[in-house]
Amino acid sequence: MEHPPEPVREDLAGLLEKFREVKHAINNSLAVIMALSELAQRNPQHYEKLTKTVLSRCPDIVSQLQEFSRALSEKVKPPVEK
Repeated sequence: MEHPPEPVREDLAGLLEKFREVKHAINNSLAVIMALSELAQRNPQHYEKLTKTVLSRCPDIVSQLQEFSRALSEKVKPPVEK
């Protein structure tokens, strides 16, 4: 099996690293949200902290996903014909 050319491999490696970063950020945020959700079920005073956490972390996750989507689109879009 033939390997892709080196620049393509570097691009794919960069995209893979960005994907790992986004996945890690999402996983960490969801773990915190899940833990706070469990605490809030036991003690309603935690709902405020849960709400603040969701409101502060979710926009960052969305931003990271959009950035990854743009980077991926740039790498896979077909060349413009002249």
